[in-house]
Amino acid sequence: MAVDAVLLESPTMRATVAGRVEALDRVRALELLPDGVHVTTEGVAAYFGVGLKAIYSLVTDHRSELASNGYVVVAGARLTSFKEVCGIQSRARSLALFTRRAVLNVAMLLRDSETARQVRCHLLDAERAARTSAVESTEPPVDNAPRWPEGSLQAAVAGVAEQVVREVVGTAVVPLLNALAVEVGRNSSKIDAMADRVDRLERVVLDDGERAVARRRRVLLQAVEEGAEGDELAALLS
Repeated sequence: MAVDAVLLESPTMRATVAGRVEALDRVRALELLPDGVHVTTEGVAAYFGVGLKAIYSLVTDHRSELASNGYVVVAGARLTSFKEVCGIQSRARSLALFTRRAVLNVAMLLRDSETARQVRCHLLDAERAARTSAVESTEPPVDNAPRWPEGSLQAAVAGVAEQVVREVVGTAVVPLLNALAVEVGRNSSKIDAMADRVDRLERVVLDDGERAVARRRRVLLQAVEEGAEGDELAALLS
């Protein structure tokens, strides 16, 4: 499996590096709208060197995650105001907008783009370097425990206290952590089994052709919502 695949497959890992937007400019310049904050769907497709259909499809599959990183569709009075600010000439009744963070999110999800792959590699390199730096800069703990004279009452009390702590950790904390690890493993297995059952059920309910039609319909609806017109819609239907 490719090294960058961890970002394609893991929402948790994507969330960990979601703020490292500087990785975008390390690969190539991202052209923002005049407001200096947003990019249109066309701009995102151009940055990654893919067709609009690929971006529409990705938004259809990961809309919630993208929205949490700044993706939004504007309409009505907000759209009118935005068009005036950015000098956009369009009759579309809605407009999809991506922040830099949302574009980075796309880079972590888009498989068939060399630009996206390079961004993922930069993200992983930066995360690895940050962890290495944190480990190297960690200072050893300072031992501020008082040093009691050997054989004194204070030394005896400290020894007893240390022994009690060790016994509590060994008899209570460690077994609790072990039990927690087992329970996490069981829940993970249950989730995997449930996902497998859903997948099998989908295969029973829908054959390949029906699934393709259903997905195509979702992508088309996504494009319409984002204001796609004319040639763009024709390309999706072809």
